[in-house]
Amino acid sequence: MAVTLPISKTILSVADVEEKFQLFPCTAPTFFREWQDNLPELTEIEKAALDRLLVRFTAHRRRGILAEGAVDKLMISPLLDLVGFYEPEYEVRTEESVEFALEGDEEILRGRIDTLIVHEKLWVLVIEAKRTIMASLAMPQALSYMMCSPQPDIPSFGMITNGDEFIFLKAIAQPTPLYSASRSYSIFFPTGSQDLVEVFRILKQIKNLQK
Repeated sequence: MAVTLPISKTILSVADVEEKFQLFPCTAPTFFREWQDNLPELTEIEKAALDRLLVRFTAHRRRGILAEGAVDKLMISPLLDLVGFYEPEYEVRTEESVEFALEGDEEILRGRIDTLIVHEKLWVLVIEAKRTIMASLAMPQALSYMMCSPQPDIPSFGMITNGDEFIFLKAIAQPTPLYSASRSYSIFFPTGSQDLVEVFRILKQIKNLQK
């Protein structure tokens, strides 16, 4: 009988992800260009909204570490709303349960995604908001969830953030499991404002890929 294991307690490192899913980092420069090439420009309204988000979040953040729920309300949800991921053509799920049966092992990995956005049954975004110093510590779980995509031959994209830092991911499960990551973006000075703009442009790029 298969044993069901929680992803959060089973996948603790990138090495764990690579071993469990036979997932390989892709070093080909053409694999993940979506966070670098031809990023859409922002409107003046979008720029003003991002400035307001940054000022508000920074003011709250100065008082100490924010709980995961506060990070979502102050930064992640407003950011996704501004991009347009909450429009009717997208399906938004929170605390979505996912499972993955490992071939050759009597194990089923199970976990919950913080926020899942679906467009025409395609996973386009996985959000992992972690109350940790480095957003990269959430990468193992985010990659595990992305590998559970019901469309394994179509790339899925992810964003992991602790509110202070943002990292984007791209993964595909078939024919060969591959993944890659963007550089880390930080909303703190001196690059905070520009990095938040770049995060928003990448989110718009991912959204535009589904048109």
